Amino acid sequence: MPLYLFEVTPERAERAAVTAVLARIGELAASVGGELIESQVAAGHERLFVIVEAERAGAEALRGQFPGSDARGPDEVRLVGADLAELKAARPKAGYLVEWDLPAELDMDTYLARKKAKAPLYADVPEASFLRTYVREDMAKCLCLYDAPDEDVVRAARKAVDTPIDRLHALEGPGR
Repeated sequence: MPLYLFEVTPERAERAAVTAVLARIGELAASVGGELIESQVAAGHERLFVIVEAERAGAEALRGQFPGSDARGPDEVRLVGADLAELKAARPKAGYLVEWDLPAELDMDTYLARKKAKAPLYADVPEASFLRTYVREDMAKCLCLYDAPDEDVVRAARKAVDTPIDRLHALEGPGR
């Protein structure tokens, strides 16, 4: 089944509101035969990035159904740099999410070739671990997830692979 991105702004930027919205998204995804694959929450609770696996009709049925929030999507995405089965089994959390608004002239094949060629350069910044990317099928943008001690290390990793940052989000995690 395809993967879809929903970008959600909860009505209240607080943990309880986010928890309620995510629980509802999980219920709704299951109700259309889908599955909530991953959710990443900005550290201030003001933004959620949610990946749902569902058939197109199921994903479309979720549009506008998240109570107490404003949501964009569904936007079909491709998972790059990770295996979906392993992701489902581990449900790993990241520390940072980078949004890159892709240039209009970039196509998927060129993007994937560039990503593959540049990935070994992450070794130049061993403090950062590139985890995975979700690239929108419409090539509007991609979301890259990292585990790193701080934003400066994420910026250094992006510089090592010569890739811009349009928006950088610290993510909620254990102890945050």
